[in-house]
Amino acid sequence: MEKRDDAKTLEVLFEISEAVTHTLNLDELYRVIHLSLGKIFNVDNLYIALHHEEKDSITFPYHVDQKDKVPEEIFNFSQTASLTGQVIKSQKPLIFFEQDIIDFARQQNKDVIGTIDKIWLGAPMIIKGRVIGVIAIHNFISAKTYSSKDLDLLNNISQHIALAIERKESEKKLLSQQQVLETILESSPVGICLLENRIFKWVNEEMVSMFGYDSKEALTGQSVHIIYASRQAYQQAGTIIQKDLALGPRADFDFELKRRDGSLFKAHIILTGSSPENPIENTIVTFVDNSLRDIVKQEKLEKEKLQGVLEMAGAICHEINQPLQAILGYSDLFDPPEAITANELKQIKDQATRIGEITKRLAQITRYKTIPYPGDTNIVDIWGSSN
Repeated sequence: MEKRDDAKTLEVLFEISEAVTHTLNLDELYRVIHLSLGKIFNVDNLYIALHHEEKDSITFPYHVDQKDKVPEEIFNFSQTASLTGQVIKSQKPLIFFEQDIIDFARQQNKDVIGTIDKIWLGAPMIIKGRVIGVIAIHNFISAKTYSSKDLDLLNNISQHIALAIERKESEKKLLSQQQVLETILESSPVGICLLENRIFKWVNEEMVSMFGYDSKEALTGQSVHIIYASRQAYQQAGTIIQKDLALGPRADFDFELKRRDGSLFKAHIILTGSSPENPIENTIVTFVDNSLRDIVKQEKLEKEKLQGVLEMAGAICHEINQPLQAILGYSDLFDPPEAITANELKQIKDQATRIGEITKRLAQITRYKTIPYPGDTNIVDIWGSSN
């Protein structure tokens, strides 16, 4: 075995350290590590195995082998006998020679899986005291291919890989959390945006819709002055915000805002700052369209008015119908020609019938509608409010 150049080794370690910091994904990092290690010793057979403790399994995200195929995920791993498993259990780097491998298999009453190596080196990847996997190199031809110094180097490399995996897993978890948060914000019924020094950095779809824009891009990067009716209004809102944030982390106020088409609407604004030194440097803002709230309020008021009319109409119908029926009944019996003429009797019956029609209309009211009435007042339009 050739003596390894220390300067070259340091160069390789630096390459790997740089790759851990700058490589975008783990697959690319594994490839870079493989190529870098190939500059200082034989890596014709190298694999990285990840240990999934919760599933009691191992997988092989990177595997280069001259003779054996990439193993599939191995389940019930704690019940198997493997060199990788020994490294995980011992939590330290191990080296095995051909006879060691044969003896180990016999002790475990297991057959040797795959081609027996002349030499095998494995180092654990440890994060916070937990072994998350193993990096191993091996050779089928000569036991002199590697030395104990190579095992030390491999152990050094394994910690770089563990650090990279931890970082990537954290980034993945953070990205997942961000996606969940964005989903929540996107499903919100109010406009939400992130501002940096009163510049839109992110907006949700409701915000886009509320202000009448076609896309998020139309707002992102723009100054918030585009949602105010004038420069004066923009400055006035800024004064309110500065004043409120000087007293606490939140500004809460109503203000008239402008849509893309120039139309104005009343909005309720809640702004939260994250920096006490510069409150508007980073802020999260929510917008509620008060015009919608006013419509709902008006609709509720109309319903309450209609309910009052219906209740009053019902009471009137109930009270009038009884004497009305009595008038109609007695008018049928009342027929002395010397006391009242036939025409006069007909007029009584017609007016009683008209009252009956009015009570019927009252009972059929479905909407609240009024008409002017002498004396600067309005009365319920019985004929226009019923079917």
